[in-house]
This record gives sequence, C-alpha cells and structure tokens, in this order.
Amino acid sequence: MTKQKLVIIGNGMAPGRMLEHLFDQDKDAYDVTIFNAEPRVNYNRLMLSPVLSGEKSYEDIITHADDWYTEHGVTLHKSARVSEIDRSAKTVTSENGITADYDKLVIATGSNPFIIPLPGKDLNGVLTYRDLDDVDQMLDAAKDGGRAVVIGGGLLGLEAAAGLKMQGMEVTVLHLMPTLMERQLDPAAGFLLEEEFKSRGIDVRTKANSHEIVDDGAGNVKGIRLDDGTEIEARIVVMAVGIRPSADLARTAGLDVNRGILVDDTMRTADPDIYALGECVEHNGQCYGLVAPLYEMAEVIAENLLGGTSEYTGSVTATKLKVTGVDLYSAGDFAEGEDREEIVLRDAAAGVYKRLVLKDNKIIGAVLYGETADGPWFFDLLKKQSDVSEMRETLIFGQAYQGGAPLDPTAAVAALPDDAEICGCNGVCKSKIVGALTDKGLTTLDDVRAHTKASASCGTCTGLVEQLMQVTLGDAYNPAAVTPMCGCTHLGHSDVRRLIKSKGLTTIPAVMQELEWTTSGGCAKCRPALNYYLVSEWPDEYADDYQSRFINERVHANIQKDGTYSVVPRMWGGMTSSKELRAIADVVDKFNIPAVKCTGGQRIDMLGIKKEDLPAVWADLGKAGFVSGQAYAKGLRTVKTCVGTDWCRFGTQDSTGLGIRIEKFMWGSWTPAKLKLAVSGCPRNCAEATCKDIGVVCVDSGFEIHFAGAAGLDIKGTEVLGLVTTEDEALEHIVALTQMYREQGHYLERIYKWAKRIGYDEIRGQIMDDTDKRKAYYDRFVFSQKFAQVDPWSERVSGKDKHEFKPMAVLTQEAAE
Repeated sequence: MTKQKLVIIGNGMAPGRMLEHLFDQDKDAYDVTIFNAEPRVNYNRLMLSPVLSGEKSYEDIITHADDWYTEHGVTLHKSARVSEIDRSAKTVTSENGITADYDKLVIATGSNPFIIPLPGKDLNGVLTYRDLDDVDQMLDAAKDGGRAVVIGGGLLGLEAAAGLKMQGMEVTVLHLMPTLMERQLDPAAGFLLEEEFKSRGIDVRTKANSHEIVDDGAGNVKGIRLDDGTEIEARIVVMAVGIRPSADLARTAGLDVNRGILVDDTMRTADPDIYALGECVEHNGQCYGLVAPLYEMAEVIAENLLGGTSEYTGSVTATKLKVTGVDLYSAGDFAEGEDREEIVLRDAAAGVYKRLVLKDNKIIGAVLYGETADGPWFFDLLKKQSDVSEMRETLIFGQAYQGGAPLDPTAAVAALPDDAEICGCNGVCKSKIVGALTDKGLTTLDDVRAHTKASASCGTCTGLVEQLMQVTLGDAYNPAAVTPMCGCTHLGHSDVRRLIKSKGLTTIPAVMQELEWTTSGGCAKCRPALNYYLVSEWPDEYADDYQSRFINERVHANIQKDGTYSVVPRMWGGMTSSKELRAIADVVDKFNIPAVKCTGGQRIDMLGIKKEDLPAVWADLGKAGFVSGQAYAKGLRTVKTCVGTDWCRFGTQDSTGLGIRIEKFMWGSWTPAKLKLAVSGCPRNCAEATCKDIGVVCVDSGFEIHFAGAAGLDIKGTEVLGLVTTEDEALEHIVALTQMYREQGHYLERIYKWAKRIGYDEIRGQIMDDTDKRKAYYDRFVFSQKFAQVDPWSERVSGKDKHEFKPMAVLTQEAAE
C-alpha cells in the first residue's frame, strides 16, 4: 500500500515528540516531510539558557541529529519557512520554492516574541530571546562586555540575565510589576528571588516602566530611558516580556484563529486533515507556553494520526527556573481568597520558603523556593485533586514525613503512583522510567537519560530519577556516574568541570567559594581533581598547585614501600644509546642505587633513591640529555614501539619513528589518569598496541588507530577508532582523541572507562568524522603544550620548590635530649 504523506510545518520540541510517539507505534505509517524555518535540526529550547551561560553547547542540546531523520526516512527541509498552505490542492509551499503534497498536515509554527512598541525598538542591539539565533547574537555581544538591559523579570528574562552575567556582562533587569515572576510566584518568593539575583551582582529594578531605547546617533543602542527619567547606559537591550502564538500562516489559509489556531479536543483545526500543535494553538480559550502541555498535545496527535480517538483535555502546569544554583518550583493557583487557606514554612537561615494553597482540603497551588525536592509530589496531589485532610499537619514538610517519622527517600518515591510526573521538561512519568529500567536492563543515569530523556534537560529532577533507580534496581543500581566527587561537595565530576568553565573559575579557592564547598580547604580527593581540571581548562592562566598533587607527582618520582624513590628517565619510543646507558650506570654507581630494572614501557627504572638525593640524580641525568619519564604522572607515560621497517622483515611502516614523534609531541601533557601508548609496525603487534590506552597498528594501507584498552586490574582489548593513511593524520587523530579525553574525563578515570561512559561511536563520530571538531581538539592540545612541555626535573634542579627535598629540621642528639 502507498504510504500517506504527513507534512509538518515547524521542527520544535513538540513535533519532535509527536514523531517519536508516531514512530514508536508504527514507523511505516507515513512518509514524513518537515519544513523548518531554522537552518538546523531539532534541539531542546529549554536548554537555551545553559547554552547562553556557557554551561552547555549547541551540540549538547540537539534532540534529533541528522542521522535520526535519515534513519526514520524523514525529509527535513532546513531554512525553509512555509509561505502558503493550499488546502484545496493539499500542498505546502516554502519561501524558497519547495512544494510538498500532504494527506495530513500538522502546523507547529510556535510563537513569536512580543516586541514592546518603544521608540528605538529597531536599533542595532535590540534583541529577543526565543531561539538559538537569539542566543548566538547575545553571545557575540557579550564578547565585548559592557552592560545589557533585560526588559522582563519573568522566566526567560531572568534566565537571559543570569546567562549574560555569566558571560561577563554587567546586567540590569527591568520589571514592570512589584515582584519578579509574579505569574508564577507569590510576593514572598519573588522577593527571595530578587535578593538572590542581586547577590550575584545583577541590578534588579521592579516597578520600572521603559519609555525609550536611546540611539547613539549611528543606529545602535546607547541606553534606555525609563518613565521617571532615569537613563541606564547599555550596549544591548534584550526584550523578554512574553510570547504570542504564530498563527498568521493558518489565518491566511482560512483556518479559525483567535489568539492562537483554534483546535478541538482531537487537536484538529477547522479542516479535519490539518492538526495544530504547540505554542501556536488555542484550546478551550487557553494558549500554553510551557513544554509539558505541548508534549501532551503531541501524544494525542500521534494517536489520532494512526486512527485513534485520543483527546486533549487541557493541562495543569508547573514552573522551574533554569538558573544554576536557584531552586524554585511553582504550580497551580496561589492567589489569595476567602475560600482558601495556606500553609507556610520559612527557614530564613537556609533561604527556604514553602507555601501551599488549599481549597476544600485539596492543594490548588504550591510555591517552593530554596528546597524543591517535594515539588513533583505536591504537583501530583494537585493534578489528582487528592484529599489531604489526613496529612494536613505534616503536609508542608513533604512526602517523607507523612505517617510520622521521616521515611527513607526511596520509600517516598516508591509510594508515587505510576503516572506521577518525574521529569517535567520531557513529560516523563514514573512508569516509563521503571519500564525502561526493567525491560532494557539499564543501570546508570546516563542510560536512563538516553532511553527516556528523564533528567536529560535542566537536570533538576536528577535526584528523583536516582531514587527511582535505587528503589527499582536495588543492589543492581550503579550510582557511580552520579556520585559526588568527594564529601566536600554534592556535585559530581562532570558538573564541577562544567561550572569551572561556565563560571570562569581559575583558582581552587574560587571554585570552592562559588560551588559552595562544605569544607574550608577541600580534601585529598577533591584538591588533586580540581587542580587537574583547572590546569586542563586554563593552561595559560592557572599555575599548577603542587600541594594539590599526590606525593609521586609532587616530587616527580615514585615512592616505594621503604620510603625511597624510583626514577625513570624518558627514552623516546624505547630507543637509547651507549651514551645514555653509561650516564645511567654512572648515576647508579655515584648514588649507590640498589636496583635497576627494565620496565614494560621500554625504559630503565632506578629504585631505592633517597628523597634528598633526587635533585642531584636529576641534575646528572639532565646533563646527559634526559628529561623526566613522568612514570609517576597522571599524564603521558610511554610510547612503546617495535623496530618496524628499519629492521624487521615484517614491518609495514616506520613504527619507531612514529612512536618517537608522538612521544616528543605529547610529553608533559597532564591527563585525567595515566596514559600509555604503543605503535606496532605490523599486525603481529609486537608492541602490544591492542591493550593500550591508545595504540597504532601499522598496515600496508596506513595506520590503524586503536583506543580504550586495558592491561592492569581490568583486561580489555582496544576498540578500533579508524584507519588513516599518513603519519601526519595519525598524529592529528591521536592528539585530538587525547584532548577530547582530557576535556571530558573525570579525574583518575582511565581512558577505557571514559570511552565506555561517553560511547565509542560518539568518540568515533567526533574524531574520525567531524573534521572541524577534530582540528579544534588538536589546536587546543597544541596551545596547552606551550605551557606543559617544561621538564619538572630541570625545574627542581634550578631550585623550584627546593624545600620539598630538605628535612624540616636537623636534630642533634643534644637537642633531642
């Protein structure tokens, strides 16, 4: 049978979710064509704020990449704004001349930002905040600093203000009403929110009515003037005062339109073959701007496109603010009234405010600030209109306190009904997560995010998802991916790395202050990790803190069980000479070194050296041309080689030369954990490249690059990254892979564990298939090497940190008595 043709106008989150439901039920029901006005694929608009703040990139918020459309046979027309719907011919035509026939049409044109008709609204520097193009404009503007004025103290305005502040701009928020987010918060919570933003250095002005945007005389923004005559200097003005349904296309096509496109409960318009979806819709007099209702609409349309009779009956919405460090939750109606009562809890020291509004013993509104974990539970009671009279006395304390003593948090989550919403951003209920855990055998948070999208957006539901995993999986739950990096913080390694970058934190004290460490100076677990993350992120700004390193790295030698040390000079690619061997022999004799050992990394290890002798040993080795082999380092250790074409009758390439080239290029670079490489000259693999962190197997056609092997506590063969034809390409790919690992790995996480967490295909995609991304990784590594390739032995010989190698005091027998 010939497939029906489904055309979708718009490629936002709602139509993306609709197609997911449609394909899950019947992937062959329709030939699907999408017209997207934007020049890109579908992405999560909820995450524009973290992109603006620098906490995420565009790539991080893509919902459906290009290969998803290909996999599902979807024709996606990018930069193709639709200009005409011909209902009689059942065709859609774009401004750039593309026409498509349809049997069923879904209009998902979204909304447009409302532009206040102020004098000066058309000046250069007046921006809106609605899509990725808007974010890109703000990021470009932020590069030059100066002040941004944000008009609007609602959700979008505050998220824009926080993001621009994190990008280094001075920011003023102008809000017409007496308190911020007055539609979602009561005055008390609005006040707390205002104080929080002021504490971040953001100038907040309520009851502020804008009068005019001031021209600098050249058509650019100079500032803004208020009704009271106050003038505020500004480089950009961001309008974030609301949205309006984008319904002009439907109106021109003769469909019924009021504020939005009118639909019935089946989400059909006046034309039975045309549906409308998302922010452009008006249903029962209501237009929605939050994502949860849009996802509910999407599911209804998907069912009905397949012949169902599903109905949309309206939505109750909940609100969260996506600003790092601000915990806020709001749902329902919290206005005052004679037939209502309220329950309020305040904790001034903790900055906590909670208010529940009840009517006829049912929750009709909730506002939580500072502590929001019970938000989904209150919201579930609100949606179901549950009678709360029996828990009235303890209700405000949350779900864990019902029935007397506090419950285990997992018991509270277990008590949630199957249809309780866990992830508001993506509309994921409890049963979907539990089903994925049990049916697919998921054990990590990353798995759950990949299969259900729960916790994959703003992340505020992460705790709930983790608790649900714990109660569902029991002992099989593997929380390693979400464990705090140490007891000094609740943040995991990924969050700490992300926030160091987005907040521009360049010192350990700054990290601990900004990220609210619970100890004054950190611990032996977090300080080395923070030191590495700062070295990695700011190689040209951050000075390595040797006190935040383990003893081996601090003294640049490996401590042994008797308190002496071993020293391993670097031998490039395992090659040496008689001169080098004589120098080692002389050092062994001079300092009475008791043991000399050939290592598995094709080097010589001198064991049993006294700590106070280390600088002198290094000095003698340095005179012979040696540099530190860094056998102690969380960094590049060795590049093991075979003799390759120089000597071996089976060699296909110059493996020794390539190994030496790689080692000389990469030595000195710090990595999350130790890094060992190998280059084998033929598939016989004498250098054991297929169990290394990164390996090269030379073949007739070039260089086969391997990665993510292990030969220690874990035994694991490598994965194949790909084949390249030249040494230059091999070097570039290996360096780019290393830099990707450096930027994304958790401290002490070996490359094989990182690769498993990230995904082998994801790594191949970025290193083998994405030329621009690979080159960017390579360039960042090269830049960092300008500051890394300093021999630490030479530094110590010249006196740097010389106190490390001297006794604190020399006690005579007389003094001791």
